[in-house]
Amino acid sequence: MAAALSRALKLPGKKGSELGEYDPLTQADSEDESEEDDLVLNYPRNGLGRDGCLGSGSSKMRGGRSGRLDEAQEDEEEEEEDEWRERLPSKSRQDRDDMKGTQYWGHRDRTGEDRGGSASLGGAGLGGHSTDAEEKALRKKNTVRSVFFLVPLVSATLAVLLCAFLIPCQKGELKQWEQALGDAGGVSPPALALWDVDGDSVEDVLLGVTEWTNDTHLTQRSKIYSAVALSAVSGQVLWRKVMGESVMSIQCGLQHSSQPSPVCLLISKSTLMAVNGTTGKNLSSVQLKNIESQAVLLPDLQGDSVPDLLIATLPADETLDLSLTLISGLTGAQLGRPVPFNLTGQGKLIGPLLHETQKGAYYILLGLGNVEAISLRDIYIRAMGKMPMKQTIRIKDPKWEEMRKTNSSTLIDIYRGSEHVEFMLPLVAGFGDNRNSLDTVSNLNYSRSDWLLVYGVSKLSVLKQRDIRKKWTFNSPPIHSQPALGHFNDDGVLDLLFQHSANGIMEAQVIDGTTGHLLWSAEFVCPRLVLQTSAISTSSGQAAFLFWASEPIKAQRNATKTTVAPGVAAAEPLIRKLFLLHPAYPTILLELTSTTDTAVTSAVSYQDHEKDASYITVSSRPTPDSEPSIRIVKSMSLRAAITKGQIVRLGETGKPGTPIEPSMLEVNKFFSHLSFKRQ
Repeated sequence: MAAALSRALKLPGKKGSELGEYDPLTQADSEDESEEDDLVLNYPRNGLGRDGCLGSGSSKMRGGRSGRLDEAQEDEEEEEEDEWRERLPSKSRQDRDDMKGTQYWGHRDRTGEDRGGSASLGGAGLGGHSTDAEEKALRKKNTVRSVFFLVPLVSATLAVLLCAFLIPCQKGELKQWEQALGDAGGVSPPALALWDVDGDSVEDVLLGVTEWTNDTHLTQRSKIYSAVALSAVSGQVLWRKVMGESVMSIQCGLQHSSQPSPVCLLISKSTLMAVNGTTGKNLSSVQLKNIESQAVLLPDLQGDSVPDLLIATLPADETLDLSLTLISGLTGAQLGRPVPFNLTGQGKLIGPLLHETQKGAYYILLGLGNVEAISLRDIYIRAMGKMPMKQTIRIKDPKWEEMRKTNSSTLIDIYRGSEHVEFMLPLVAGFGDNRNSLDTVSNLNYSRSDWLLVYGVSKLSVLKQRDIRKKWTFNSPPIHSQPALGHFNDDGVLDLLFQHSANGIMEAQVIDGTTGHLLWSAEFVCPRLVLQTSAISTSSGQAAFLFWASEPIKAQRNATKTTVAPGVAAAEPLIRKLFLLHPAYPTILLELTSTTDTAVTSAVSYQDHEKDASYITVSSRPTPDSEPSIRIVKSMSLRAAITKGQIVRLGETGKPGTPIEPSMLEVNKFFSHLSFKRQ
């Protein structure tokens, strides 16, 4: 009896058949009733007696079996079981699992069940006799529901990411455009600068323009000089600033806290004007006499956290050669008085350029056919009549001071010889295209580099910035344009592309920046054009070189050299072609475009987001009547031009030492993936 009571306390017990309430003591009365207890123990394992939701109160057990059911009751139960099976998939398996191990309750009693009771079907309850097929169907339905939920969610997420990161902004997409601006009279190239003035992250074009008045009432037409800003995307005029004189130089990028927009300098023969780069509105103006150079960006001299400027002018005393004038970068006012110098030499004006030594001392490099250095400290003292307030301006480099000619002289000899200097430029990538930039970071890099000298028309030398000694010298035929600097090989040192011409033949050459040895050369029919070459940085780190020429003279056609001469076929328009050279395929050139116009200056504008660059040219185009030639400004997307470019093969295959010619498929694939990146 004690064992029976112990069992009754641990088990749910058995319901009386007549009274409808629990009596645990009756569980031990018969073996027959013990078997019913075993059925009760099976209820939790079969999941019977649950409704569609969980409750926190106590539950009641359904009535037990009352004997064998008759035929009609069995039929009724089978119908209810069929209904239970139809409802089974509508309830998730998770609900059944959550109900295991809980108390059992029901909304109504069922009598005469031969399976130990069932859950109420009026709610969402489930029976306990699910098969494997039913469970698979349930899992399949849940999977379908999950798919219908996740697929739209993932699709929406991908659409947002695609729009935000993968689709490029169409606003700054590069296009090819052409704009006719003014008169092309004169032999000197017009002022040209690149800077983003409209805030679309693409460098716009700023140009000096000369136009004639069209007033028919005037008996004699007069010239109008102006500076014009053109959108790099569309070529539309952004602003125009009328000047009293021809614009010699345009420089942009000077920034300070009081002027959030970039400041551009418009330099004419007697005026240095600062304008708002976005609107062209006048900010300041200073009158000077006989300006001879661009503005040089200096360190802050006054302690106002704004870089100051230096410019070269002709002195009032004609016995002296040159004067240097300091200009406030904040106000545009002249600082102190001009500092005159008597330069020992004759020839082309070199500089002025800023150089910072390894000791942190600042010197100005300039000369007439030669190169001399002047301490920025000495210039400041002579202009202001006092010592510089900033300690960094007071520094002098002992090694440089040892090169001073005499103790009383302020000039230090850098290069002096019988052959005059034609070009001097820092050995820094992008200097040729950013030469008109007043960006502080760019100018800092220029001032700390080695220097390239072109002198005697046909010699190139690299001066080491550490001690101003020659690193190497290369002899060539006469060089007529400034070399372009870029990486042709993979030694990490900039190489040089330049052109020279003689007897109707133009030769393009690439010189190793480390050793001064020849890396590449090709000959062309002379295009009768003097235009600076360009080196464009690519995403791979190497440079793509651009230059103008006529038809290439292939190595096997030696007779062509003797038959081509200046003036031959002069009656026919000379076709000039723009070629692209990439060091990966030195035996191949890509012809990007051709024209009969005469290009006088060019520049490269990068668009970093699109990994593209624009090649901008300013050309003169003849008019059909006796009117002066017109000035044409043209912008061309390089990636678009490459897709339409024509492949030109150089040299001859099959000879010893000649590289194997790549297939057209290989070349086209390479150039189609070529992209450009600012250095």
